Amino acid sequence: MTRKQKRLAIIGGGVTFIVAAVLLVMFAFSQAIAYFYVPGDLAKAHLAPGTRIRLGGLVENGSLKRGDGMTITFSVTDTLDRVPVTYTGILPDLFREGQGVVAEGSFRDGSPVFVADTVLAKHDETYMPKDVADRLKAQGVSLGGKENIQ
Repeated sequence: MTRKQKRLAIIGGGVTFIVAAVLLVMFAFSQAIAYFYVPGDLAKAHLAPGTRIRLGGLVENGSLKRGDGMTITFSVTDTLDRVPVTYTGILPDLFREGQGVVAEGSFRDGSPVFVADTVLAKHDETYMPKDVADRLKAQGVSLGGKENIQ
């Protein structure tokens, strides 16, 4: 094998390795991505049952109901639309009606009820996830005059 052939073989092997690594990373990310929606977006989105998403908005006042055991139902709203959510587990201490929330999970079997497996609440009076805040502002929701939304 000549010097030129050795060089080409090494470069070819390196390129093959890099392409394989990029493909594996892309596959891993495609399996872990959960797209973000607010209730108003869900009417336009055509999601297959079982598609994992993040649902953000405000916990609708008067919608929080505790069921059997650790099952809780509530509605997430963007003041235009609402989505009923069911969650089994322990809610964050700061979770309450009228506050910002992001729930991660999916719709099952074409049901209109969102089944969450993770619920995140804002951690203080000035924080709301930027995606949620931007979408709520775009829909004309006042966020209590908080300029420090992150």
